[in-house]
Amino acid sequence: MAEPDHIFVKPLPNLAFDNDPAAFPFFYITPSEHEKIIRKYYPEERGPITNVDPIGNSPVIIKKTLLEKIAPTWMNVSLQMKEDQETDKAFGWVLEMYAYAVASALHGVQHILRKDFMIQPPFDKKLDNTFIIHFTYGCDYTLKGVLTYGKIGEWRFDKRSYQDRPPPRNLTLPPPGVPESVVTLVKRVNEATANLPRWDDGL
Repeated sequence: MAEPDHIFVKPLPNLAFDNDPAAFPFFYITPSEHEKIIRKYYPEERGPITNVDPIGNSPVIIKKTLLEKIAPTWMNVSLQMKEDQETDKAFGWVLEMYAYAVASALHGVQHILRKDFMIQPPFDKKLDNTFIIHFTYGCDYTLKGVLTYGKIGEWRFDKRSYQDRPPPRNLTLPPPGVPESVVTLVKRVNEATANLPRWDDGL
């Protein structure tokens, strides 16, 4: 499972192993810090809270047969969480991520946690050995290469700027001093748009 804002920077091998799927651990998915809420859906008799992985549903490499078992539970848990005011308020936009982690635990499925699965610029600065660049955050910099996160920069790349149209071809590269992760992100977007003949038509 992947998302439209994932850029693959090198071939992705099968990081899963047999019935153990692979997933990326998100720093903001913290089941142990929300144990009271998680226990509404994953009661103590099902096992320790550590059985609920700190993940979302993407990126994940999983057997189709396993996903077929988890998916209906994932949907039901998502709906239950959404209908519960306390849960909905606590989890907000990451609710379905928690629901996937809980549903997996209910089926006895734990994931191999791979921090090298992806990076998220501008906070991850180096490519290292990653497979995916996730451009979820806006990248805003001064022309001197200083990050101005939360404030529109003199140079910027933010997917939210292109909600009603695709980004143009040949985006301006970041100024000197901007991290490798952001430079590579823009170069890969430019590479992709240059090789899509009808990009300017929105196709």
